[in-house]
Amino acid sequence: MAKKVETVTKKQDKVIKKQKYTVEFEIHASPKILYPYISTSSGLTEWFAKRVTDSRGIFVFEWEGSKQNAKLVSRHENQSVKFHWIDDPDETFFEIEIVQDDLTSDVALIITDFCYPDEKEENTLLWESQIHDLMHVVGSQF
Repeated sequence: MAKKVETVTKKQDKVIKKQKYTVEFEIHASPKILYPYISTSSGLTEWFAKRVTDSRGIFVFEWEGSKQNAKLVSRHENQSVKFHWIDDPDETFFEIEIVQDDLTSDVALIITDFCYPDEKEENTLLWESQIHDLMHVVGSQF
């Protein structure tokens, strides 16, 4: 999932900032199975990027032809992980939360991310593709 390095653009002398959005995906896997796939470099390499390395909380994500560094902001076992792309504005991040319904035990992944307003549809489709890859890895259905 390649992120754009440019963080602020100008259109007719008006600064456009990235906006926060969330998407939710139902997934048929337990939080204990999912968590290593969202929180470790080896797990993220299975579905998120071609290669991911971690050096003291700085994750390097590599895709074909691009590389992006992200700082691990927070990690809550079997619940969530939050990263900040180092080249993005300080207030931006991407977070992957594992939520399990107390009554039904259904599990969902809630993705919170930032993008420019005209990129929301494209980014949502990219997350859909990434989560589809994750579901394939954990043996879930999409």
